[in-house]
Amino acid sequence: MKSLNKFNCLAMLAMFAFAAATPATALAELKVGVVNMAQLLDQAPQARAVIEALQDEFAPRQRDVVSRTNELRQLEERFERDVAVLGDEERRSMERQLRDGQRELQRRQNEFVEDLNLRRNEELGKLQRSLMEEIQAYARRANYDLIVGEGVLYASSAVDITPNILQGLEANFRSSRR
Repeated sequence: MKSLNKFNCLAMLAMFAFAAATPATALAELKVGVVNMAQLLDQAPQARAVIEALQDEFAPRQRDVVSRTNELRQLEERFERDVAVLGDEERRSMERQLRDGQRELQRRQNEFVEDLNLRRNEELGKLQRSLMEEIQAYARRANYDLIVGEGVLYASSAVDITPNILQGLEANFRSSRR
């Protein structure tokens, strides 16, 4: 993220330097656009498809973790209910089962979260590259001189090209599903 912010700052500085060194007539021809990346990541059909694919991929493991959590909870309830009538050996055995079960559940939960985060980051990286390619292709087709993304404090709707990019993403998504 820091490199993107540095890039945006450099782009803005370059634009201001260009503006200061360029006559007003040439500035009128400068075509600048702004893209709201958060909106693209939220509304692009490709992003929704990635989320659904990750949910499908990790649903069995999530069900397993939930199932094991319920089993462990039932064992804990049984232990609390029966602790007064259990013999020493049975009590120690159940305590060991609970302790081992909690360790195993914690290990499975950690693995699940780590694997999900790794896959999400992989897919998010692919999605971001795809969005950047779409933005750059649109900028070339529409003859933009500068497209600014993150770090914009204000942009009028006249320079916001996010809806146009979303239309292109939706068209690409529909054509890729056929």
